[in-house]
Amino acid sequence: MNTPLVAVAIGFVTVCATIAVLTREPVRQAVVLAAMGLGLSVLFAVLQAPDVALSQLAVGTALTPLLILLTVRKVSRRSTAGSRPGAGGADRDDGTGR
Repeated sequence: MNTPLVAVAIGFVTVCATIAVLTREPVRQAVVLAAMGLGLSVLFAVLQAPDVALSQLAVGTALTPLLILLTVRKVSRRSTAGSRPGAGGADRDDGTGR
């Protein structure tokens, strides 16, 4: 086992986790989460768990951040569509002058 590499990987994962917690924007959190997943993959590979490393690479580095980004995109589209004039029922002009 390569002890210095394990220490560097643990430090990298710790820093990424701290940054993810302190970041307010979901898009940036997804990017940091992907970096943290990559660090965990390296850590698992160094610790001789290649199956866990590959699973972490697929799920933690690629799939989870992708789902977060797609969700943020869909939510932001809905919120911008709802804020347009005439999109909501209360903003419509019914022609009565009230």
